[in-house]
Amino acid sequence: MAHHDPLIASDIQAYLDAQGSKSFLRVFTCGSVDDGKSTLIGRLLYDSQLIYEDQMAAIERDSKTSGTTGEAPDLALLVDGLAAEREQGITIDVAYRFFSTDQRKFIIADTPGHVQYTRNMATGASTADVAILLIDARHGVVEQTRRHAFIASLLGIPRVVVAVNKMDLVGFDQSTFNAIDVAFRDFAARLEFDDIMTIPVSALDGDNVTTRSDAAPWYKGPSLLGFLEQIEVDRQSLGAPFRLPVQWVNRPNLDFRGFSGTVASGTVSKGDPVIALPSGRRSTVKDIVLYKESLEHARQDQAVTITLTDEIDISRGDMICSASQPIEVADQFQAKMIWMDDAQLFPGRQYIIRTTNNAASGSVTAIKHRIDIEDFSEAAAKTLRLNEIGVVTLALTKPIPFDPYSDNRSTGAFIVVDRQTNRTVGAGMIDFALRRSRNIVRQDLVVNSSARAAQKGQSPAVLWFTGLSGSGKSTIANLVDEALFERGHHTYTLDGDNVRHGLNRDLGFTKADRIENIRRIGEVANLMVDAGLIVMCSFISPYRAERQMVRDRVGSERFFEIHVDTPLEVAEERDVKGLYAKARAGEIKNFTGIDSEYQPPENPELRIDTTKMTAQDAADAIIALLRDSGLLDDPRLIMQDGGGI
Repeated sequence: MAHHDPLIASDIQAYLDAQGSKSFLRVFTCGSVDDGKSTLIGRLLYDSQLIYEDQMAAIERDSKTSGTTGEAPDLALLVDGLAAEREQGITIDVAYRFFSTDQRKFIIADTPGHVQYTRNMATGASTADVAILLIDARHGVVEQTRRHAFIASLLGIPRVVVAVNKMDLVGFDQSTFNAIDVAFRDFAARLEFDDIMTIPVSALDGDNVTTRSDAAPWYKGPSLLGFLEQIEVDRQSLGAPFRLPVQWVNRPNLDFRGFSGTVASGTVSKGDPVIALPSGRRSTVKDIVLYKESLEHARQDQAVTITLTDEIDISRGDMICSASQPIEVADQFQAKMIWMDDAQLFPGRQYIIRTTNNAASGSVTAIKHRIDIEDFSEAAAKTLRLNEIGVVTLALTKPIPFDPYSDNRSTGAFIVVDRQTNRTVGAGMIDFALRRSRNIVRQDLVVNSSARAAQKGQSPAVLWFTGLSGSGKSTIANLVDEALFERGHHTYTLDGDNVRHGLNRDLGFTKADRIENIRRIGEVANLMVDAGLIVMCSFISPYRAERQMVRDRVGSERFFEIHVDTPLEVAEERDVKGLYAKARAGEIKNFTGIDSEYQPPENPELRIDTTKMTAQDAADAIIALLRDSGLLDDPRLIMQDGGGI
């Protein structure tokens, strides 16, 4: 490595002190595919003499098999580390590189340009201070340029450097550069960048990357590295209120109880008054611990353990913050959301919403509008698809601590995780809490769920019958309902056809409408359980995610999933309503089993094979299940001889 400091040999402590006092800049590259992002970072490292000799030897060797620059070393290989990246000549994952110059320390993130990897670009941008947006001089501002610029602005990146790359391929033509500069600034005028700097470069040859180039005598500004070394970065979050998301309760012995995490914003000192949210308990900072060292102060980005003078209940997911400037707590928000999955967003479907240290089930209750990145117009939308950006309302199952994203990027951001696949499918920025989140408070009732159940002498439950149309769900549910009712139990049956005549008459049979159909039924079933009833729910309910949502809402101990497992060909043979015939003829769209999928339960409480059991046998088996589970211990429910109930 050719970058040396004479202090390394003469005074190592002085060298370390000098490094520690240098300012620090987080940078990420973005732009369309093949605009030269990886090559630019490789050139920065190479021309700054920040590459070890063995690294350079490996790059020269790999360039012969995976390179795209002929005989010259392919510097993009310094950051394209995945085998698939080298084979395809593209960036897929986010690659981070640390380097230091005499002026400043840097972490630079190389993010992918392909549309399908936009999620990775957003990840790399999430903590950056500056965006380097590359534009191919031959192509100018393209759709992905606008998308990445818009996302960078949404994520609160204050400054952008527009590196007009491959200027060597247009002869360093000034008019070409000027046209791109004007086009981008016209587009970005509606974005919230504090500063835009445009620089003509050739990442391949190094022109204007680390030093000024004679190839563009008309350009009078700094080189890219020179600009990055001198740019002023205001750490607004250092002056922001203190926030410590609790990641871990540190309890190595009976005499120590600390709360560990990375300071998200602000500073804290011994003796500072703090408040823990959402509990609202107050205390004072007793000590700030870093390994075995006791600190007087801690600041943003430091991972520390804090102890308090009082024994108050704090756990992972809580937030310790300044007592004079507490964080907000709410469970409903307006937010901007970037959708990052091939499967579209479905309002009403339950996802996992993750913040810095917290996770809660939640759903998008409404999409206010989708934002067109071409002209920033607002378009009505019922869903969001891959890479689309919208303004949504979000409802969580529990209150969480948060700051508006515009005030605090750490505590105002969240990701959306699919409950079934555990994939990250979206990312969002909280604008504000909805007023109803603060004004609507759950009312405590004098007569509660336990009292209602005791009055009825039963344990309430939801029996959820799922299966194809014509499988026999309703028939079996009715037999169970009748048997329980005759023996004095308080029951009700919610049937798929019946609720569509009233409660859900406004819903169709698209995937989104089916998800909303089950969400509403789940809420009604939960209210009936709260009233002490045993509820039979007979619905195709084709998606596992929604059945799991109802289970979570009701509680696993009260939810019994019963899979009425009838093969498609048997259900078609029955076809009492003639629906399968119409679906086969194309008269009915989105029909489960024909042109819409059914996801069978993976671990139901009971599976009913209707090719081997009669409806009465199935009802008997369900009653036995309830009795064996301890919900039906009434002697009136003992099975009678002859197969009856």
